[in-house]
Amino acid sequence: MNPTPDSPPAAPGGVRNRNRLMLIAIFAIFFGGFALAGLLRFSGWRPAGMKNHGELLQPPTDLRALTPTLAGGGAYRWNPVERRWRIVVAPPADCGQLCVALAGQLDLVWQLFGRDATDVHLLWVGVPPAGIERGPEFRELRDDAALRAGLPRLDDPKGVPVYVIDPNGFVVLRYAPGFDPAHLRQDMSRLLKLK
Repeated sequence: MNPTPDSPPAAPGGVRNRNRLMLIAIFAIFFGGFALAGLLRFSGWRPAGMKNHGELLQPPTDLRALTPTLAGGGAYRWNPVERRWRIVVAPPADCGQLCVALAGQLDLVWQLFGRDATDVHLLWVGVPPAGIERGPEFRELRDDAALRAGLPRLDDPKGVPVYVIDPNGFVVLRYAPGFDPAHLRQDMSRLLKLK
């Protein structure tokens, strides 16, 4: 049998250099991740699941000082303690069939909230057209110029926008005419988890 020669001992400088490179690699991975996350955050990029589909109103319109009146009389108070969100429609008087279809879509969205549905009201400003389904969430408000003025870009030539008002009375989201109701449901589902 031939004896195998012993391998020469590693040079102390080689081990030190390897350890230094390993430390630099760990440092680059750790702080590089932070740098990449910061770059993405400040560039405005967000994962698809984190984006609102509706237009986030900056700053939100403050309606806290306004107390709408229900069509049957009585005040509709914001009452933040209840943690109730509102979906608001303020169509023109001659809305007709377009509003019937919109109300049906909003009622379906409300039903899809499931157990959270009791935390959402659908507010209709003005007289709704005949044929609208009035579920337990439906609240008809008297037409009010101050309330309409608090809804940004309400008179849209493309149709009827829809708004979301938070439990405190701030208008926080606007959905342009012709929006996808599934987008409203997704946004509202995320908001309802904020309780």
